[in-house]
Amino acid sequence: MRSLWNSQYILKHWFNSNDHGVVGNGNTGLSIVPHSIMREEFPSGSRMSMKKILLKVFRRVRRIVWTAIGKDFSISPDRACAMRRFGTEYGGWNIVEGSVSRNSVIYSFGIGEDASFDIGLIEEYGCMVHAFDPTPRAMRWVEKQNFPHEFIVHEYGLGVCDGEMAFFPPKNKNHVSYSILERPDTEAEKVVLKVKSLASIMKDLRHSYIDILKMDIEGGEYAVIDNLSASGVFPQQILVEFHHRFPGIGIQKTKDAIAKLKGMGYLLFSVSSSGEEYSFVHRSKNPIS
Repeated sequence: MRSLWNSQYILKHWFNSNDHGVVGNGNTGLSIVPHSIMREEFPSGSRMSMKKILLKVFRRVRRIVWTAIGKDFSISPDRACAMRRFGTEYGGWNIVEGSVSRNSVIYSFGIGEDASFDIGLIEEYGCMVHAFDPTPRAMRWVEKQNFPHEFIVHEYGLGVCDGEMAFFPPKNKNHVSYSILERPDTEAEKVVLKVKSLASIMKDLRHSYIDILKMDIEGGEYAVIDNLSASGVFPQQILVEFHHRFPGIGIQKTKDAIAKLKGMGYLLFSVSSSGEEYSFVHRSKNPIS
């Protein structure tokens, strides 16, 4: 087990595996990036900076170590499908190719300080994106941006019922995201903010369906997923960042959430190299070959 902490051991094992991609223009022979990373994060024809490549390698190596010591787990997509990625390295997501149109209904929970996924969809398809975030820092950031009118901001969060919840700021002041999980170090700075259930939001906005539901809600995703079946709301695609790395959650909670989604008819089609962002599509839409 100790050798797993040795970065030279990990990198040697990783780079000597058969799952390699080629960095650069294909003529250098420098093969250090796994094909799975290349396919998922760098579509054909895209240009890759060395910084991005090394970040991907670092994340994958870190995930190997965390899996070995029981802090993470490995899971593969149910099947392959054609995907497109929108957004930055930090805020990007994979969606099913050809699944969005101008009339798509898209809910994006958790803005933080990166709306690149939402803006990417707007620029590509001309669709509206309903973005939700109740936290003060996110709203201050939004007010400074010059977003297109299709980016519609709602200053409340997602919960299992309508009401208010306590949100705790991150311990690191350089970080952005508030969480409903108690953080003793920032207990005195907690804020009580408005939340609504998914069914209530859809009723208020007069939507009978959701094409894409994106959730980066810092630990709140588990309760929302638990409530999906009872609510009768089944978005075509669910993009969710799981937070089993947070103290007090653990990997079993994420495994259970994935099992519940699959039990509701969802197929997993993408997992990020960090093992945090998961993309699901409902089986009824049948986009996966």
